[in-house]
Amino acid sequence: MHKISTILVSFNFSRTSKKALDYAVEFVGKNKQMKILLAYIAEDPKVDVLTGAFEKIVNQYKMKDRMEWVPASGNLTQALMEIQRTEQVAIVMMGTFGTMGDEDTWLTNTSKMVLQSNCPIFVTPYGLEKFRMKNIALVVGKEEIENHKSLAVLLDVARKFNAPVHVVTIENTPESYGCSNINAENENKLAYYLENFYADHTFIRNADVVEGILSYASEKNIDLIAILPMNHAKKSTPSKGKLTQLLTLHSKVPILAID
Repeated sequence: MHKISTILVSFNFSRTSKKALDYAVEFVGKNKQMKILLAYIAEDPKVDVLTGAFEKIVNQYKMKDRMEWVPASGNLTQALMEIQRTEQVAIVMMGTFGTMGDEDTWLTNTSKMVLQSNCPIFVTPYGLEKFRMKNIALVVGKEEIENHKSLAVLLDVARKFNAPVHVVTIENTPESYGCSNINAENENKLAYYLENFYADHTFIRNADVVEGILSYASEKNIDLIAILPMNHAKKSTPSKGKLTQLLTLHSKVPILAID
């Protein structure tokens, strides 16, 4: 059984990183088997100066035995990925302001991390008012679900909060879904790896995939949108991660990118 034991939060005392930490603390709850690791990335992290500041953060959340911090230098994405690897972190959490306009080519540090990382990333939008995990949406396309371990991560989240997983497929071209061998194989994997948390599968026709996903999330009171990025696909042609990028920029609901 897959277990989430350590959550890595990118933290630099900004408003977005504090929002991500708030989310992580709520996610961990009172589970004493889970801990939070705060990563402070800077060109020259002043460890002596920062120690006191982080002690205040730990005391504020009353997590003395379950919250630690680690300084690192260099590129943010590369540093986080290195910490994730060496500390065997299960999930990385990052906050984001998203984008205020329609410019979809603008990448935030968070969207860059989601595209480059090969570990699960939680993206928490700054505007999120409160933590809730009652309904999860999993976005699945027509491609084969290659890595069943990604579904194991989602199952662990669903099991922790007893939250049903509603699978949604957006049809943006005149194609048939639900009849091919790949679709049948995906259904078998979903039913097997998500166990009784697999609630239903909705097919929606919308030329704008992002709009279709976000509208569905709003209408169904979805608390977490899980996606399976195809930019590291091996059996099919890897994507450029456009959908992943757009969702992290525009969603008002937390995103879980599982790779």
